[in-house]
Amino acid sequence: MTPDNTVGAPSETPVLTDFTDGVAQLTLNNPRRKNAITLEMAALIGDFCERVETDPGIGAVVVRAAGSYFCSGADTRDLASSSAAPASPEAVRRTSAVYGAFVRVGTLPVPTISRVVGGAVGAGLNLALATDLMVVTPETRLESGFLARGIHPGGGHLALLGRAVGWSNTIALAACGLSLNGAEAVTRGLAHLAVAEPELDARIAELTAPAAADPELTRRLMNSARLELGPPAVSWSSALEIERGVQMWSMSRKGEGSWSSRGPGR
Repeated sequence: MTPDNTVGAPSETPVLTDFTDGVAQLTLNNPRRKNAITLEMAALIGDFCERVETDPGIGAVVVRAAGSYFCSGADTRDLASSSAAPASPEAVRRTSAVYGAFVRVGTLPVPTISRVVGGAVGAGLNLALATDLMVVTPETRLESGFLARGIHPGGGHLALLGRAVGWSNTIALAACGLSLNGAEAVTRGLAHLAVAEPELDARIAELTAPAAADPELTRRLMNSARLELGPPAVSWSSALEIERGVQMWSMSRKGEGSWSSRGPGR
């Protein structure tokens, strides 16, 4: 994929975007600071999410980063400003902007995949956890990081960890400072897949291709998944009703000949 340069030259833009063949790609482009999320980056992530939400031709999203490290969290300069007066309206605004960026990613209407190399810590781990699937290398380091900085987790960090790895592993990571490599993260359910970096893009393409081939069905499926799985998850009987109408729609679409095995209109 080639970056969409409508918002400036790649070297000047801290977030790059690309929209190709039904897959939207967001690249954190702040490698000199290990892709720490600035307020400008948070705003650009929001713009990207707006495009994904409103473009029915997009069926999958990939979140990745330039350089050798996925994301070191919120920019320390913003954290320092907020720490000086943490209860001030300006500090709340700064913190909320960063949190809002990965909340937007976590509620997108299509499957989202984070490509995590090097490592992710703090808000950077929140961003990776906000995606539906995390794909890593065996050497990738995943850490909560808040405890080491002497601050309480934020951004729903405990809930994000809990839905992925349960109570015990959440406490080990957040309260006991456990650090996992990519292979361990897959074993514990934190990551979906761990492969060598040269293989990452091909494996991610395998995951995004079916979703991107039929964005309309993918979006309806993801809506049902979010309704059914939560959190909180619904009962089996409720899931039957959630799926009933959408399945009937998909069967009707096939009957009308508007769908093929390669996707609508293909």
